[in-house]
Amino acid sequence: MNLALGILVVLLAVIVAVAAILLVRRGAPEGGYFADGDRAAGVFGVLATGFAIFAGFVIFLAFTSYDQSRSGAEAEALVVVQQWETAQFLPEAVSDRLSGELVCYARTVVHQEWPQMEEGAAGTTLNPWSVALFRTLREASPTTPVEQSNYDKWLDQTSDREEARRDRIHGAAGIIPTSIWLVLFLTATVIFAFMLFFADSGERAVSQGMLVGSATAVVVTTLLAIYALDNPYRPGPGSLQPKAMERSLVLLDEARAALNDTSSPPCDDSGMER
Repeated sequence: MNLALGILVVLLAVIVAVAAILLVRRGAPEGGYFADGDRAAGVFGVLATGFAIFAGFVIFLAFTSYDQSRSGAEAEALVVVQQWETAQFLPEAVSDRLSGELVCYARTVVHQEWPQMEEGAAGTTLNPWSVALFRTLREASPTTPVEQSNYDKWLDQTSDREEARRDRIHGAAGIIPTSIWLVLFLTATVIFAFMLFFADSGERAVSQGMLVGSATAVVVTTLLAIYALDNPYRPGPGSLQPKAMERSLVLLDEARAALNDTSSPPCDDSGMER
């Protein structure tokens, strides 16, 4: 989530909460609506603790998904470079094509798949260059021991790349189900409503505002943190960026230059087929 938008959401929530308790305070009896303040505070502690524990488990789940997506993106970028190296030892009939198609694969991840993941729409289609790589590999006829060994290694690396891609797109659409979000918002609403019963006409308005405003800020910030972890590719602080794959593209360009490879990949800079 955008940082400015997140701050605005927290401020608006605090303003609404403070306005609500000050409005209720006008008609509240001195000492508040609870005859036994200690007992009411104990009940509020149970509600707040229950929300904190439940939110903690949800944050752990969301962070696990976030970390899995980050690790998948880095692993996929590494395997792309490794496969390019393996391609140099495959039959000449397919070596150059596989090398170029791997570059196109990486460009597609950066310039096409990543914007889709930011919108939560990735994962429904294959990377088109995965199909192209498969078709090209089918034409390979390894004969020497080196070619046969690297052919087998290529297949293993393809499996690793596909698994890493699956981990990368795992969190693009969010993993926290709607039912969990409903429980979080319902619990937060109950806590807010309970705090309004602490309205006390005999207490200063500033103290009342601090009471409900601080609690509201913490609850809303927690919900925003869960949302950010559950949507790791949405623009904003901490969002995942294609840095690893961009580094891989730089490494591939450097490797091609070192080998005097002047051939052009079968795609443009964005990964679209020429």
